[in-house]
Amino acid sequence: MTSSSDRSNDVGVERSYEIRTYGCQMNVHDSERLSGLLEDAGYVRAPKDADGADVVVFNTCAVRENADNRLYGNLGQLAPKKAARPGMQIAVGGCLAQKDRDTIVKKAPWVDVVFGTHNIGKLPVLLERARVQEAAQVEIAESLEAFPSTLPTRRESAYAAWVSISVGCNNTCTFCIVPALRGKEKDRRPGDILAEIEALVSEGVSEITLLGQNVNAYGSDIGDREAFSKLLRACGRIEGLERVRFTSPHPRDFTDDVIAAMAETPNVMPQLHMPLQSGSDRVLKAMRRSYRQERFLGIIEKVRAAMPDAALSTDIIVGFPGETEEDFEQTLHTVRESRFAQAFTFQYSKRPGTPAAEMDDQIPKEVVQERYERLVALQEEISWEENKKQVGRTLEVMVAEGEGRKDDATRRLSGRAPDNRLVHFTRPEEPVRPGDTVTVDITYAAPHHLLAEGPVSAVRRTAAGDAWERRNAAPAAKPAGVMLGLPSIGAPTAAPAPTGGCGCD
Repeated sequence: MTSSSDRSNDVGVERSYEIRTYGCQMNVHDSERLSGLLEDAGYVRAPKDADGADVVVFNTCAVRENADNRLYGNLGQLAPKKAARPGMQIAVGGCLAQKDRDTIVKKAPWVDVVFGTHNIGKLPVLLERARVQEAAQVEIAESLEAFPSTLPTRRESAYAAWVSISVGCNNTCTFCIVPALRGKEKDRRPGDILAEIEALVSEGVSEITLLGQNVNAYGSDIGDREAFSKLLRACGRIEGLERVRFTSPHPRDFTDDVIAAMAETPNVMPQLHMPLQSGSDRVLKAMRRSYRQERFLGIIEKVRAAMPDAALSTDIIVGFPGETEEDFEQTLHTVRESRFAQAFTFQYSKRPGTPAAEMDDQIPKEVVQERYERLVALQEEISWEENKKQVGRTLEVMVAEGEGRKDDATRRLSGRAPDNRLVHFTRPEEPVRPGDTVTVDITYAAPHHLLAEGPVSAVRRTAAGDAWERRNAAPAAKPAGVMLGLPSIGAPTAAPAPTGGCGCD
């Protein structure tokens, strides 16, 4: 049998890697760091059309009931490929690795490395150790060894970037296992965050999304309740930073000073993703969500008073254990009152290791499905009505990469409005690059996108577009592109998987 070290000993052979990411934005950003670590160690990204890679890394999510089945199914498909490819290695990291630990190697003994959420920086060392010792390496840290943002990062976008401001979560939502796997909240120093943002802007990035599993709780670890609003205002003073977004906040920690900072800081976009989960006070209590319907609607009212044009989106769980028809009607009422531009809706599924999974009165599948369909129909109607209000408006749209799947067929391009609505627009005569901006007039609205069918009235070439052009002129593989602002996992109103960074999704 050929050992795992045979291929890596070949002189002059570059080892390629592939990362498969599941779950929330935190995992997406962690995968950027894993890419940076591997490339710093001399690995190269496998081309998309390549027949496999020398190293395949699974960055896993544990919040869905069948997450482990999905992982082991994929690992099983790789087993014969590994047997036929000398030197190939497989690594499993992320939340499921943190939870299952030794189980992964027992069920899939061909896996070479298992690492957790707290020690992603060890991946290159563990891969080398597994190669030399020809034995699986399982290393799970119980607490954060170093803040991940100190690690090398290979950004997926030249013009938009995630910036992590905290990791972990202090909440105890009964449907969420993430705090047990990511640990208590740890905040970065404001100076370190701003230094990273300034460095990104100097490289051409013009949009950043502040990222945390409970992003607006930022400051609890450093003893400053207004730290998040101060951070937003500080972002407004960074020259060249055009758009600031953040995800995902928690209603419990959403304070008036944050609303004021959003309204008064020009580069903080008029967009808010605020997870509702349920409109029923009784269900919210069972979920251990520390707010009630009145509090949630009060936040929405204040946001709209301060920013009338803000687009609001949310996460909703249908069929939580014990949810009655009356409870569900309260969710529908809250949706009608909130007028969300988008809602990411989920049918409740058991999350192993959570209190909710052991609760009595689990709702029958057919009941959950019927309620889910009613919620989707209502939100589709509201989304369309809210989008129709955009017709006739003139918007500056940041051109995006990979967001318009039909752009080639329709001779259009796509981008994001300041409020993060997706806009498809007529391709202008002059060249335009992702990261550049165009000024367009909205002529048509659908539930999930806007159309600007007339000519583009202005094109603004930007440093972000220059950065995109430089990256694509380089010999490195073309990046896949990142959805700006809102989560890119799943689809609005009918998403089967969570979107938020915290399990409060």
